[in-house]
Amino acid sequence: MKENTVSQNVQATSPNTQLPHVLVGKVADYVRKGLEGSDNTQRAYRSDVYYFIEWCRENGQSEFPATTPTLSAYVSHLADTHKWASINRKLAAIRKLHELNNVELPTNDRGFKAVMEGIKRTKGIRQKQAPAFQMNELKKVLRTMETETHAGMRDKSLILLGFAGAYRRSELVDLNIENVEFNEDGAIITLTKSKTNQYGEAEEKAFFYSPEASLCPIRNLKNWIMRLERTTGPLFVRVRKGDRLTTDRLNDMTVYTTVKKYLGEKYSAHSLRASFITIAKINGANDSEIMRQSKHKTSLMIQRYTRIEDIKKHNAATKLGL
Repeated sequence: MKENTVSQNVQATSPNTQLPHVLVGKVADYVRKGLEGSDNTQRAYRSDVYYFIEWCRENGQSEFPATTPTLSAYVSHLADTHKWASINRKLAAIRKLHELNNVELPTNDRGFKAVMEGIKRTKGIRQKQAPAFQMNELKKVLRTMETETHAGMRDKSLILLGFAGAYRRSELVDLNIENVEFNEDGAIITLTKSKTNQYGEAEEKAFFYSPEASLCPIRNLKNWIMRLERTTGPLFVRVRKGDRLTTDRLNDMTVYTTVKKYLGEKYSAHSLRASFITIAKINGANDSEIMRQSKHKTSLMIQRYTRIEDIKKHNAATKLGL
């Protein structure tokens, strides 16, 4: 499938084909943005759609419009290797492809719903949650990280900012130097788009000085920006061999590998965000205080992150005398 196939499908749905060509293209672009969501969501949808089309062609099925037998066979194939959440995400991508062409995907068909119910019962629906580290683990890592090299300085600032800001990895790599405003208390960092903010409304996060320099997000961030020797552009960039700085923005996979490199294989980039929430809650922060930094829209996710810690800390099983 060509890269522009989705865009072509969108253009076909434009409301008035008598419009000038340039205007039709603009309408198509807005339709695509409205249906597909953020840039990260669009990339995920495209990847999932390509996977579906490849499977259809390998198995002699028609990918569009997808029929109930085709969908049922596809999700059964996915169930061998994919988790419930991944199967639903791939279905969402196929549904969007059909929406772009004003065609309904037969996911409400009784036969297909029975297949999905069977997969759900077999696999379960519990999503794997990013593990949270303890504060003493993080402090130990930060105190031993070298900052003589550009790569070391960048990695330390990345981890500190990711944790103190409860950032998603996609948000970290989207930050620019001009998003940072230092003040006497620390810094305010503004993000114009995030997973839960798709309309460009400015989201501000506050950062504060730490008494210990090796643990301070502000001091480390200032040192990193000084290394960059510029005032605009990507905040976190690639470092080439020979410790040479570039202006190439990091991708979110680099955040993932950086966390694993320093904190351990069991942790992921999302552990920075999960750990902020868990540690803040343990230390007495209420949900609204946490949400002010994490930018969650409701407290439901806060409760999900802290549920496991609550189970361990407040459980009658510790009072059995065994």
